[in-house]
Amino acid sequence: MDYLAGYLEHLAFERGLSPLTRENYARDIRLLLTLADKTPLNDLTSNHIRRFIGNVHGRGTGGKSIARHLSAWRGFFDYLIQRHGFSNNPCTGMRAPKSPKSLPQALSSDQAIQLVTIEGDEPLTLRDRAILELFYSSGLRLAELVGLNIDALNFAEGTVIVTGKGSKTRIVPVGSHATQAIRNWLGIRNTMTPAEETALFVNQRGKRISARAVQYRIKEWAIKQGISSDVHPHMLRHSFASHVLQSSGDLRAVQEMLGHANISTTQVYTHLDFQHLAKVYDAAHPRAKKK
Repeated sequence: MDYLAGYLEHLAFERGLSPLTRENYARDIRLLLTLADKTPLNDLTSNHIRRFIGNVHGRGTGGKSIARHLSAWRGFFDYLIQRHGFSNNPCTGMRAPKSPKSLPQALSSDQAIQLVTIEGDEPLTLRDRAILELFYSSGLRLAELVGLNIDALNFAEGTVIVTGKGSKTRIVPVGSHATQAIRNWLGIRNTMTPAEETALFVNQRGKRISARAVQYRIKEWAIKQGISSDVHPHMLRHSFASHVLQSSGDLRAVQEMLGHANISTTQVYTHLDFQHLAKVYDAAHPRAKKK
């Protein structure tokens, strides 16, 4: 029986998870099936899972990735217990090995402005400028930006309605630079897209742009704009969060705008903010300068 296919249908139609999230679950569960090899799923024990964890950790997989594997496996076995009469969940109580905490990378304010300030009036340049401005203006996830439709925008209020993780919607402010960039893009978009296409950002064929294409274009623009960092969409989200927090100090507001369910997820940006303050202190305080 193809348990994985049934589980993915369950995630799609009963839990309403996005295609990207379902693909991540599928990848993790395929790893479990590969590790289990010929051992039937119902015969797996905690010892098997412990061995699997040791196997992937030995290949250099970090603690966060292993924790994600375990979470996916645990949910899969819960489904098998509920729907297919499995007797136990071998992942219960299992913990991933700890890995050193790493702070999310963020561009400096100057670098972020340098990246989004791209010149040109070609259609793809106008589109990419709108994408970059919106990422940095509103801190969207990649999947959220790619999934945006035109009717999500409210120019009068300067907001956009975003569908985030778990199909939860939130209203996010859009800055004036991003609003203007989007207006400029829409003037071109409507000439290259069929009337029935609802996507805000489309490719050269007039279809909704893919996440991979957005990642590629951002890296390409970072190189053109002279930024040496390995820039990706999530870095722009991190940059948005850390810069807003530096300016406002309002952690709750940043949590709302990012769409974090728990404020503990947002608190990582307080560490980025502290790093910024530490650099200012080191540069400005006469007793902080190292000899």
